[in-house]
Amino acid sequence: MSITVKEVAGKKELRAFIYLPARIHAHHENWLPPIYMDEWDFLNPRKNKSYAHSDTVLYLAYRDGQPVGRIMGIINKKYNSLHQENTARFTHFDCFEDEEAAFALLDSIEQWGKQKGMEEIIGPFGFSEKDPQGFMIKGFDELPVIATSCNLPYMPMFTEKKGYGKKMDCFDFLIGLKEGLPAHYARIYERIKRNTRFQLLEFESRKELRPYIVPVFELVNEAYKDIFGFQPLDDGEIKFIVDRYLPLLNPRYVKIVADETGKVIAFFIGVPNMTKGIQRAKGKLFPFGFLHIIASAKRTRQLDLLLGAIDGRYRGMGLDILMAWPMILCAQQAGIQTLETHLVSEDNKPMLAEYQRINARMHKQFRIYGKRIN
Repeated sequence: MSITVKEVAGKKELRAFIYLPARIHAHHENWLPPIYMDEWDFLNPRKNKSYAHSDTVLYLAYRDGQPVGRIMGIINKKYNSLHQENTARFTHFDCFEDEEAAFALLDSIEQWGKQKGMEEIIGPFGFSEKDPQGFMIKGFDELPVIATSCNLPYMPMFTEKKGYGKKMDCFDFLIGLKEGLPAHYARIYERIKRNTRFQLLEFESRKELRPYIVPVFELVNEAYKDIFGFQPLDDGEIKFIVDRYLPLLNPRYVKIVADETGKVIAFFIGVPNMTKGIQRAKGKLFPFGFLHIIASAKRTRQLDLLLGAIDGRYRGMGLDILMAWPMILCAQQAGIQTLETHLVSEDNKPMLAEYQRINARMHKQFRIYGKRIN
């Protein structure tokens, strides 16, 4: 039978939308399920404040009465107004290896975008660049990490066949920590540490960390303003992100630099990799899933860099080394052997050059696609 696409209209269909990937990826060894409690919140307009300035739609594709694919459409009106664009986005795009289903879902988003007056579709891309972005096109055999896409190889193939072309590539890198960073980094660290203009802040508890959360995101709003797809986060969006990720943080892997007035001018946030625990928990925290996740974070040999930024006025002054050196020492003391970076877009030449200087290995590649629809 042919494919039927229906808009998600109730809780039963929303549940099917959320849990469909578990069926699609049942035999995908490297699939990382979402933490379902977070997924329900992400798709709840009352909890996810990004809905306040966005139009959205959810579609399910059915074959023989059974859901075989899904997609979400987003029009971020705040971003479009800021950048004078008429762009819609697709995200949460997944299906069985069924080209007809993939095409039908993309067709539905394109028609929805046209009805809303949009001129281009990009994706995978969520409300902002903080959500998983792009389809993985290299690195399928590598360990997945939270906050990045975890698709099967046929998804970008279907997308390209439907007429979508490359919009932007992003990369992440793997840095070996067994030997540490080059010796001259230690000398740079000691020199920068003596500079009284800068104060390195380190933490032992989330309580100590909490007063710096808003200043950190104020810096994100400034430092990320030229990054593809970024828009300044308002208070509601900041709270949603904090509630989502703060429970995952080990404060020892959060490093902040303040200037002589106490203003936050740089930060790095790392999290012990907990992929194996989330996989074992099957994305469910209760009744015992959180125990698997905690145990995995304690046993891991990898640290994942979740987020980082440096005030533009202080770049090139060694603040990255001021934060990275003690973070790496903490990681090495815990037996961690590798650090996986967060995504770096291909137009971020300074960061790509820095990773090249320390012989970081390009680990995974993700592609954001685009297509003109009007």
